[in-house]
Parts: sequence; structure tokens; C-alpha cells
Amino acid sequence: MSLLRRPELDVGPSRVGALRENRWVRFALARAGRLAVSLWVLATAAFLMIHLVPGDPVRAAMGLTAPADAVETRRELLGLNDPLPEQYVRFLSGVLTGDLGDSIGVQMPVADVIGQRLPATASLAVLAFLVAVGIAIPVGVAMGVITRGGRARRTELGFAATSVVLGSIPDFLLGVGLVALFSVTWRVLPVAGRGGPTSYILPVVALSLGPAAVLARIVRVEMLGVLQTDYVRTARAKRLRRRRIYLRHALPNAVTASLTLGGLLLTSMVAGTVLVENVFAWPGLGSTIVSAILTKDYPLAQGVILVYGVAVLGVNTLVDVALALLDPRSTAGDA
Repeated sequence: MSLLRRPELDVGPSRVGALRENRWVRFALARAGRLAVSLWVLATAAFLMIHLVPGDPVRAAMGLTAPADAVETRRELLGLNDPLPEQYVRFLSGVLTGDLGDSIGVQMPVADVIGQRLPATASLAVLAFLVAVGIAIPVGVAMGVITRGGRARRTELGFAATSVVLGSIPDFLLGVGLVALFSVTWRVLPVAGRGGPTSYILPVVALSLGPAAVLARIVRVEMLGVLQTDYVRTARAKRLRRRRIYLRHALPNAVTASLTLGGLLLTSMVAGTVLVENVFAWPGLGSTIVSAILTKDYPLAQGVILVYGVAVLGVNTLVDVALALLDPRSTAGDA
């Protein structure tokens, strides 16, 4: 007796392709939805945090000797006398349309101020990330090879202690120490400002040294795991050259997971620029937001907070996408 083929049990190539496509569509929709909610929470938090700061931003901008009627007129023009819900709706509509308002202190559009300061912060964060990755990967791989199988115990303990110490020092405190040593004592590097290439050295080191130590430990652990896999053992059994085994077979698999975690370190570097820029008087968004908060410049502070938040959310989203591409099983939770 012949059995009829039920359509719902058909798992041919076309159906498999459709299932994969639907999975990626659901993954994209889920990530887009989370990103939209996160952006709304970020914008709301930025609005509320700044408005909870006590004091009058107009009085702070115009000075204590400014006439009261001039201050009141300025507050009316800026809409600061409107009810808080009305200001919130106006703020959200401005964010959606790209209009972040005008800075109270410098009396310029917030978007223009951010456009002038963003390149300094972006170049500092990206360069520090590249330096951290460039140091961490070779050091972590080398330590994994040297200490595999419990070898070189003293080297392993020294590396662990050094990486823990460097990874635990706050970047701003490290920046102060670098300034005291290289700028004040030895006077070989500029103490502050964004000038030539040498002005990048100290802030980049302050931002990258801690993350590099953390990432190097992660790379070493990944390398140790890869060196114990069957395909590496097979490559050794074939008497392949050690350089080929380590660089061609082990390194790509060890670095794949480490780079994904390295993307998360980039978010910490972006946040770390706030303090490091103030240590080195760097003309970026970090020093701008501190100045805006101190002078109660609502629009400018809100705009910079949004830029930092969007940068962090963007990096996290890219990390999620990278994880999904490297391991499609990670999208199962969005099915």
C-alpha cells in the first residue's frame, strides 16, 4: 500500500531556504524592535536626567548680573516655562526630525556643536580600539602557545597578575599618571589638547591599555581551547609546521570569538572618552558634555548624551549581527 506524502512534512530545499529566510527576517525584526525601544528609553532618560538637575540654565548662561526680565524673556523663547510634558513631546519630535535645538551657552545649533566635536572623539575611540586589538591578539595568542598544557607556569602567573592589574586601573587615573610621568616629569609628550600625532599617544594609551589587558586574557583562553581541538591535533599528527598550525588553523578560530567580545570593549572605550578627554583637555564630546552639565545647558547635554547612547547601542547591535553570522544558532531565541 502506498503512502501519500503530506505537504506539511515536505522539507525539501525550497522549504529549508524559506525557513532560513524567515528566521533571519524574525531576527532582523526583533533586533530592530529592541533598538527602537532602547532609543526611546535613552531619549526619555536623557530628558529627565537633565531636567532633574537643580538650577536655572538661562541664569547660568547669562550670568548673575543679568536683568530678571531679560532672563524671563530668554526662558520664554526657549520654551522652558512650558509644562514638562509639553517640553518632552517637543524634545522627542525634535529628535525624530534631527532638530536637537540650540545650545543655551554657545548659542549655536546643537547639531553643529556635535558635528564639530564628534570627529575628535570618534578618532580617539577608534584609534584606541585598534591599538587594544593590535596588542591583545598577538600577546594573547603568544601566551596561549607558550602556556599550553600547563607549561611555563611562572610566565602564566606573571601574565595573569599583570593583566589583572592593568585591567583594573581606571582609565582616567591611568591618564593622570601618564601626564605626570611623560608630560610633567620627562616633558617628552604634550600634556593636553589635540595637535599633531604625538597628542594622541597619551590619551590613546590611557584608553586602550586596560581593555587590551582584558582582551589578551580572553584571547589566551580561547587559544588554549582551540589548541585542544581534534583538528589541531590532526594537523600536528601530519607534522605540519608549527607556524602554519598556529597561524592558519588555530588563530582564525581563536580570534573569531575574541573579536566579538572586543566589540563590547569598544562600548566601554566610547564611554571612557568622557573622563579621558577631560584629563587631557581633548576637544571632543566628552569635555563638551561635562561643560554642558556644569552650565546646565539642557539642549547640548541632551544631544551629547543621545550621541553616546546611540554609539553604544549601535556597537551592541553590530556585535549581535556578528554573532548571528558566526553562529546562526544564536538567532534561535528570536524564532
